[in-house]
Amino acid sequence: MNIHVTELQPGDRLEKDIFNDHGILILSANAVLNRQDIDRLEFLRVDYVDILPRTSSDHDPFQDVAKREISQQLHDDFGDAVQTIRGMFEQVRAEGKLDGVEVEQTLNPLIEHFKQEQDVVNLLLSLNSKDDYTYQHSVQVGMISYYLAKWAGFREKEAYLVGKCGYLHDIGKSLISEDILLKPSKLTQEEFEEVKKHTLHGYEILSHSFREKELALVALEHHERLNGSGYPRRLAGTAIHPYSRIVAVADVYSAMISTRVYQEKRDLLAVLKELHRLSFEELDPYYVQVFIKHMIPNFIGKRLRLTTGEVGIIVMINNSDFFRPLIRLENRFIDLSAEMQYEVANVYV
Repeated sequence: MNIHVTELQPGDRLEKDIFNDHGILILSANAVLNRQDIDRLEFLRVDYVDILPRTSSDHDPFQDVAKREISQQLHDDFGDAVQTIRGMFEQVRAEGKLDGVEVEQTLNPLIEHFKQEQDVVNLLLSLNSKDDYTYQHSVQVGMISYYLAKWAGFREKEAYLVGKCGYLHDIGKSLISEDILLKPSKLTQEEFEEVKKHTLHGYEILSHSFREKELALVALEHHERLNGSGYPRRLAGTAIHPYSRIVAVADVYSAMISTRVYQEKRDLLAVLKELHRLSFEELDPYYVQVFIKHMIPNFIGKRLRLTTGEVGIIVMINNSDFFRPLIRLENRFIDLSAEMQYEVANVYV
């Protein structure tokens, strides 16, 4: 039984040994977990573990089976979408354009399954790995863009189009050398200039493949920034299409939460803080605030660690300061918006 560490309960028994990234044994198979063990796994950022089936009479197997079926179908649809993006990259290299029918056949079921999931934070992280980053990123940006458009009040048809824009926003990278795209170290200035051309390539590809002009426009503009510091045309403010501004937020967020060869997982609360900071100059402040406002409630019930080393649970979000919630420690509550001496080190999701 493979579950996320946040779902572990004291008394669960491990089915397999658990090792850290350096191959050092953390806990042995058949170990019976206590609260300290679970806190330790969360602290070490272990995501999923295998446990033996629970036998508690309180356990509802029918509910779990239904949940697993939805989640498995969602993982399958996500995998299909990733492979479709891979295929589209190959198709562009061979033919210079895309098959719109295949895009619809993949995107529709994925969005339908995403609608059934409540915890967007856990969902996006569980569908993220170091493998196939370029393709996974495209799918993630598509889903985040769809959610953000819905949260911002867009009607379903328009939100779907925004999601489609996000799904295809990086298609221009199909014409960039994989040696550059997969380089595990920092790009040279010359290589970065080459990567920047993906916006122009994407515009050309989508202009010749789809009737919806917004798809090509977003591919061209998703790296533009409100203060004019972006590329390729250094547009500013309202000169940037609203869809492009939404996809820009999704693009930056997905890039920051992704695990890559040269980037370890980042704490999600820190990522949202960084988005907030970028909204003062580069990213659209309205869409960033809508995104944060809807993502933050997913943190309620999640465990966190303070810089003091104490571990607690997020109980309530403060509307006056999203990033300093009310938390419960073992024997007391702390309102972080009032007690400024405390800082959040990590949130475990």
